[in-house]
Amino acid sequence: MGENKTRGNSRINSGTHSFLIYINDLPNLTSTGTKILLYADDTSIIVTSPNLENFETKIDNVFGDINNWFKANQLILNYNKANYLQFNMKNSWDYEVKPNYQGNCIKSSSHTKFLGLTIDDSLSWKAHIDQMMSKLNTACFVIQTIQAIMSLETLRMVYFAYIHSIISYGKIWGGNQPYSDKIFKIQKRVTRIITSSRTRDSCRELFKKLEILPLYSQYIYSISIFVIKNKHLFYTNNQIHSIHTRFKTNLHLPTANLTKFQKGVYYSAIEIFNSLPRKIKDLANDKLPFRNALKGFLLAYSFYNSKEYFNYRRRSIVI
Repeated sequence: MGENKTRGNSRINSGTHSFLIYINDLPNLTSTGTKILLYADDTSIIVTSPNLENFETKIDNVFGDINNWFKANQLILNYNKANYLQFNMKNSWDYEVKPNYQGNCIKSSSHTKFLGLTIDDSLSWKAHIDQMMSKLNTACFVIQTIQAIMSLETLRMVYFAYIHSIISYGKIWGGNQPYSDKIFKIQKRVTRIITSSRTRDSCRELFKKLEILPLYSQYIYSISIFVIKNKHLFYTNNQIHSIHTRFKTNLHLPTANLTKFQKGVYYSAIEIFNSLPRKIKDLANDKLPFRNALKGFLLAYSFYNSKEYFNYRRRSIVI
């Protein structure tokens, strides 16, 4: 039985690899404003345009090209499993695009799952946070159940294995959204359960005692690591202009009017990274010391929100 199972898995893996090789030229269909992403057996097509008429034309063209590619490679698009997500801003056009090919339409969806993240059409991350809350409430119940028979160290280990893994995954996306406060409340409840604290006890010292980063501090940590891992995406002020100021080595913050962009990963990452202590930013070329110094800094302050973080130099935090 073991031998047959191994051979079966080998055939499955071989088939999967063959399929990936078979479709690896699909992204070559991309044109300006269109991007095709392949991950395992999932394919995502991203089409962007500031103009509605041009947007519809791009949709029609890429949809026709995709179907022609399928036909040329003896494949068939399963319209029942395909769906599209149209991202809209509050002030954008109120118009629903309906991609179709030879009478076959793709269903519209208000949200979709991509690499474990639930993305909604307004990028509010509400649907993703709702799913996280469901998982975290279950984890909270588990910790509450075993709290009486486990040591503090064991409970801390369970926290990192169960709670932290859920909170930290994809944290840079939506980590600064107001709706994420519900996640923070669950995190504080779990911290009180682990330490047998009362409902109204402050959690800041409990976070420090357990060496657990509060939700917003975890967001600062994750997005700062994102910056040093993707330096090629950012520019410093002295790369943009030749004016010598004390902020010349800071990351350049682009001009932006849209609140959605200002709350996005790129803009928020620059603001947060620039506000780190100089001695931590100076370690950006050495990842391990940077991580250790950053975590020590965040544990010492245990920031609960952006206001505390951006004002930490000006006043002490009330515990």
